[in-house]
Formats: sequence, C-alpha cells, structure tokens
Amino acid sequence: MAIKAGIVGGTGYTGVELLRLLAHHPEVEIAAITSREAAGRPVAAMFPSLRGRLDLAFAAPERAPLSSCDVVFFATPNGVAMNEARALIEAGVRVVDLSADFRLRDVTEWERWYRMKHAAPDLVAQAVYGLPELNRERIRTARLVANPGCYPTAVQLGFLPLVESGAVDLAHLVADAKSGTSGAGRKMELHLMHSEATENFTAYGVPGHRHWPEIRQGLAQAAGGEVGLVFVPHLAPMIRGIHATLYARLTRELDLQPLYERRYAQEPFVDVLAAGSHPETRSVRGANVCRIAVHRPPQASGRADTVVVLAVIDNLVKGASGQAVQNMNLMFGLPETAGLEQAALVP
Repeated sequence: MAIKAGIVGGTGYTGVELLRLLAHHPEVEIAAITSREAAGRPVAAMFPSLRGRLDLAFAAPERAPLSSCDVVFFATPNGVAMNEARALIEAGVRVVDLSADFRLRDVTEWERWYRMKHAAPDLVAQAVYGLPELNRERIRTARLVANPGCYPTAVQLGFLPLVESGAVDLAHLVADAKSGTSGAGRKMELHLMHSEATENFTAYGVPGHRHWPEIRQGLAQAAGGEVGLVFVPHLAPMIRGIHATLYARLTRELDLQPLYERRYAQEPFVDVLAAGSHPETRSVRGANVCRIAVHRPPQASGRADTVVVLAVIDNLVKGASGQAVQNMNLMFGLPETAGLEQAALVP
C-alpha cells in the first residue's frame, strides 16, 4: 500500500520540489497539498511542469485531509509547523518539517535567532535532526524530523570527517559558502530580482546568520564538544546551488583522501571526488547528492597544515526537499534512494 503524503505550503520552491520528487516516487501517493491563496486551483495550473503527473488541487489547510496521511511535510515559513505539528503527531502522522522550527535543541537559542516565542518546546525535545549521514538510526524511528537547512547540509557534510577525526583545530573552523537566489524562497524582494542579482556577488549575514548555530550544533555532536566556527554566506548570481569552501588547520598528520573516502563509502548521496578535483554546482543541479573534494594546498612557510574542503549541493534538493524525501524513506523502512536516483541536469 502506498504511503499517503501531505504537503503543507505547496506553492514555494521547496513545496513544488517536493511535488516533483514525490510524483515520481514508486511508493508514495500525494494525498493533500495546501495553500490558502491558491485553494481550489489545480496544481498543474500553477506549475505546468506537473501536467499529466499530478491530478490534484490546492486545498485550504483546514479542509485538507492531513490527519489521514501517513506523513506530512511542512514546506512553510518558520513559525507554522510549531503550531500545527502536534495535532498531526497525536493523530499518528509522521512529520518532516523543512522550516527551522525544530532544528535547534536549545529553545532559548532558537528564540534569540528567530525572534519569536516557540510554541512547542516539548516537541523540540522529541525532534530528530534529519541529516542522515549523522543521525540515520534515530531518523528511522522518529515521529518528527527537523530537516536541515541548505547551508548547514553542505557545511556539515564537508567538515564531518575532519571533525570526527580529532585531527583539526576545532576552535578555528571557517566556512565560506555561496548560494543561488532560490535559497531565499519564492518571494518578491528587491535584491532577488533578476536585474539586481545578475552580474552581482555579495556577502551577507556576516555579523550573524541563523544557520550558524545549527551548523555548530551538528559539528559539536560529531566532535563530542564545542566548536568555533566563522560562517560567511554569499548570494551568487545563479538560481540553484550551494558551494561551500571550508577551511581547517591540521593538528596532526593525516591522510585526507582515504579519510573522506572511508567516511562516505556507504553513503548513497555523498560523492567524494578524486584528489585534486574541483566540484561544480551544476554537477548536482536537480540531484540529491553532495559532491566533495579535499585539498591540502602549500603555504608560504613550506608547511601544509591547512585543509580546504569543497562541497556542492543543490539547495532545493539535498539542501531541502530531496533530503526530506530521503528522511521519509528512512522513517518508513524504504530503500533510502527510493524516488531520488535522478541524475543531475546539464547544462
């Protein structure tokens, strides 16, 4: 019997990406898709790419049969899932939240960064952080999964082998990351308009970005202690993609290439490239994969104790909706790769 899936908030980029992936999933029936503004409108009328793939109309949230679903995805702004997830969980529905409502275990810290009162702190304690490469076994039995952010996915996957090795200075990690404009969501903002974002490149959030505590939390779990991290995000003139350039200082000698190859040898969605490679964002466009290359460049002093890791993902797939489907597969005992084996789009 097919898994009945519902999506709350189906008109944003992560929502339509979920629709694209689930419409091809061999074990899933999309039973409900909600939108207040688009209620009653056929999904294919708004997203013609789904014509012939999905015969469903948007429904107002209060009218959608969400409680009869097996799993519900929240592809909503921050602050929605924390108010609505409880009723679904109590009805026996499993929940995957693509917003940030349940990502940070410290509720006080969450409230400081997201500037609102958390409506369900008890659910935060139940939520499992949905990075399969870190928490796979806990995800399998979770009732509520907090899907990671896009930057945190790329940065954590790039750093994990180093942090777990204990062979780098954990107090001085640096993440220099670039994202396409779709990472900001499907909304009208001046700096995201084509004429503003094209032929432009800018850093933002240097004094503090909401993904910083999320990244530190995951890396601290892997390290078994606190980590120091400088995180600088940038907006790049492309639609999809994240490129994270990561820096760490070795504290003891380490053979880096085998370290990464061993760590990710059994991971279906992490691809460690050959030594000397430079992964491109277009190599993961539309695919649920993170491609990684690790380097040890020479320094003027003659030493080579700085590690440079390059990690690329599609922010809407492995950085959001694809990872959400990957988590769903784990939660329902399906092959982890089910519905997610599409090759990247080129060009």
